[in-house]
Parts: sequence; C-alpha cells; structure tokens
Amino acid sequence: MDAVIIAAGYGSRLASLSPSKPLTPVCGVPLIEIGIRQAAAAGVTRVVVVTGHRADAVEGFLAGLSQNVAVEIETVRVDDWSKPNGFSVMAGASRCEGDYLLMMADHMFDSAILAALRSVGSETRDVTLAIDRQTESPLVDPDDATWVKLDANGFISAIGKTIPAWDAVDCGAFLATQRLAEAIASAIAAGKSGSLSDGMQWLADRGRAATYDIGGAWWMDVDDPRAHDLAEQLAPRHLTAAFAAI
Repeated sequence: MDAVIIAAGYGSRLASLSPSKPLTPVCGVPLIEIGIRQAAAAGVTRVVVVTGHRADAVEGFLAGLSQNVAVEIETVRVDDWSKPNGFSVMAGASRCEGDYLLMMADHMFDSAILAALRSVGSETRDVTLAIDRQTESPLVDPDDATWVKLDANGFISAIGKTIPAWDAVDCGAFLATQRLAEAIASAIAAGKSGSLSDGMQWLADRGRAATYDIGGAWWMDVDDPRAHDLAEQLAPRHLTAAFAAI
C-alpha cells in the first residue's frame, strides 16, 4: 500500500527550532524520516511526500534517505504551499492508484495505528480517520487540535477546530480512497477554502466518513517547542521502528 505524507506547510510554531518543520529533528531523527520509517514498519511499500515550503531541502534529504530505507519514496511539489492542506492531499492522491494511508509530517504514530488503518477499508466508507477519545491527554494541544463529533454508528458527524462539541480528537492519520480528494475538490467548488477538514466534512455529511479508535496506542502532534520537548522524552520509547538504529 502507498502512503501520502503532507509536508508542504510553513510550520510557523516550530520556526524557532528549525527552518523546516519536516526536517525538525526529534532525538536526532527528522520528523519526516520518523513518519516514513513508521509507515514502512506498518507494511507500506511506497511513500509520496508532498513538499512546498523549503522544498529543495526536504526533497534533497529524501533523495538521500531513499538509499537507506526499505520503501520507495516519491515527491510531488505543490505550486502554492500557503494554500490549505487539502490542496496537498489532492496533489498526493494524484500519484496513487488505489487506497492510501494519509499522514501529516508533524505527527508521530505507533506503527500499530498505521497497520490497523490499512485493514479497515470497506465499501461503506470513503475515508477512515484514526481518532483518540482521550481528549484531555497532556499530549493534545486544545488550541490546535481538530475535534471530531461522532454519530451513533461511530461515523463522523462533524469535524473541525471550532466545532462546539466533540467526542474525540483527530490523530492525523487516515485510510483514504480517491473519493477524499474528490470531496475536497467538491468542497472548493462549493465555496470552501480547501482544507482537509472541508473534504472530511463533505464526506461526513453524506455518511461516508468513518473512524478507527486507536484505544491506548501512542501518537502525538509535534507542532510547537513544548510538544517538541515532550517528543524528545517520549518518542524513543514508543517508535521503535524509527529509533532502532540510534
């Protein structure tokens, strides 16, 4: 299976630590490398990385990394990395023929989450989002989190950073079909900005956005210096595929 990793944005909240969020090291390993190694450990055989801000540096690093990991790495560059992240999803999806894992470059995941997502596809859903019901975890930044409201069947009824009520937090990992990119395009045509959440809500409104509850599996979003400090402490304990060689 393919994975698409979104690595195009500026990452202003981490700019004091690194000029490139995907290349920001955690215990000496760049975030983008951690994501690729965890995806490979979950059975992914090809990774498409969507680049934008400081694309030359990211693509140069990935060219070297491709010689040292057991997974094919391809890059696709977005024309305007300041646009919402849905444009990056559409660019990455265009390089995949079937279903794919979708990941954010600034999120870290236990490979068990990614492996489980690979197996949950069905004709009843167009996308499946990994969710965490531990919404008050110290690893969740309430000012930046994307929240998820569920219906009685565990499908998404509402998703976004400002929804008034929620049951879980978006972990930033998805099993996507090509219909996710189509939904983002449809949302843009309807006047939305083009965020990934816009596409997810489009599918949710049609009963096609499912969830996978990660239970006690480990993940975190490395979005600012506080989170980076926590990542330096915790990641080597949980992400053995990425840190085994250290």
